[in-house]
Amino acid sequence: MFDQLTERFGAIFKKLRGQGKLSEANVMEAVKEVRTALLEADVHLSVVRSFTEEVRLKALGSDVLYSIRPGESFVKIVHDALVKFLGGAVDPFKLSRRPSVILMMGLQGSGKTTTAAKLAKYFSGEGKSPLLASIDRSRPAAAEQLEKLAKTAGVDFVRTEGPAVQAAKFVRAEAERRDRAVVILDTAGRTEVDPAVFEELRAVLDAVPVEKRILILDAMTGQSALDVAKGFSEGAGVDGVILTKFDSDTRGGAALSVYASLRVPIVFVGEGETLDRLAPFHPQRLAGRILGMGDVVSLVEKAEKAAEEKTLRADEAKAAAKRMVRGEMTFDDFLDQLRTLRRMGPISEILQHLPGGLTGKIRLDAAGEAGEAGLKKIEAMILSMTAQERRRPEILSQARRLRVARGSGVQIDEVHRLVKRFEDFKKMMKKVGKKGMMGL
Repeated sequence: MFDQLTERFGAIFKKLRGQGKLSEANVMEAVKEVRTALLEADVHLSVVRSFTEEVRLKALGSDVLYSIRPGESFVKIVHDALVKFLGGAVDPFKLSRRPSVILMMGLQGSGKTTTAAKLAKYFSGEGKSPLLASIDRSRPAAAEQLEKLAKTAGVDFVRTEGPAVQAAKFVRAEAERRDRAVVILDTAGRTEVDPAVFEELRAVLDAVPVEKRILILDAMTGQSALDVAKGFSEGAGVDGVILTKFDSDTRGGAALSVYASLRVPIVFVGEGETLDRLAPFHPQRLAGRILGMGDVVSLVEKAEKAAEEKTLRADEAKAAAKRMVRGEMTFDDFLDQLRTLRRMGPISEILQHLPGGLTGKIRLDAAGEAGEAGLKKIEAMILSMTAQERRRPEILSQARRLRVARGSGVQIDEVHRLVKRFEDFKKMMKKVGKKGMMGL
């Protein structure tokens, strides 16, 4: 989503770092370029003005103009401003009631129903035994769709009848009867902001003690997402936002505009179509990704989760991830990490969590092939090595490499490339470790 913005920021910072001293003139030029970059990313104009004014005032201070490394000081100012405008230190999504009723709101097509199922699956993984129900009476197949999603997610679904208010009361009573911790209600949506929707939502809010009013916004809608958010905020109130299609190639303006405009936190982001692709939102981590600093903490968490699904203990999973960022891998470690990566999600998404200056150097596949085919070929070549060769790649002579090529059904040039890529990967991960990324 933020590739273009990351590239623009990278060019701005590179120019500043190349100057031994900053002046008011080149700081103002950099701020102007930051403004242009944000506008091109479809950030709302009012947010861009506030953001650049904050950066300008701090960048013109003596701490930046006369610092030893003024370029780095400017990067930190932009980073801190991004964190602030994304929501700052947002508290984890907490629920205090039992049962906690969560009202899912949004326009049709925003991914509201699917996100309701994703959220139920998330809470199920947290041990909160959710109940999922639809009180959408405007779309005939809404309940059937949600019931199918609930079955896929492995969570309980409650069928309801009658008007939305009556249905909401019934589901909450059912949750009390079953002693369930969370109730997730999927509400009616429209193709545009409609007063009739708000009237129904307010009636439900008056009848049922709702703890969280969650607005689902499509990140691909750009600045119009902010208009939708304002409409729901004024019409029914909003306690938190979930951005869907966060893995898309849209420009990302919605993510940078919502909190700064409404002071409503983004609590989760949808990063894919499957029901396990819902992640808590971390402003500081996203700011790091936007500025090309990477987000190795999230990468490690993905690795831990993928490893735990393979019944590895959490401490073993974390140790494996730490070895990866220290660059202390054998081919056995490398193969294990690649298998873990395949369970973590698309390779392109994994690379987004690494520092921007490094991702362009990574080629996980041996022959320039992308995706699953390349990874399978790597696995075949590594498995064709002896145990000693996997532990000590430096002994892979020409004759040994020829044997590996024959055993895995590839050309010897592909084995040469694999060994070279492996060494590059080790060096790259060692650089990440030396940067001390996010406390690893």
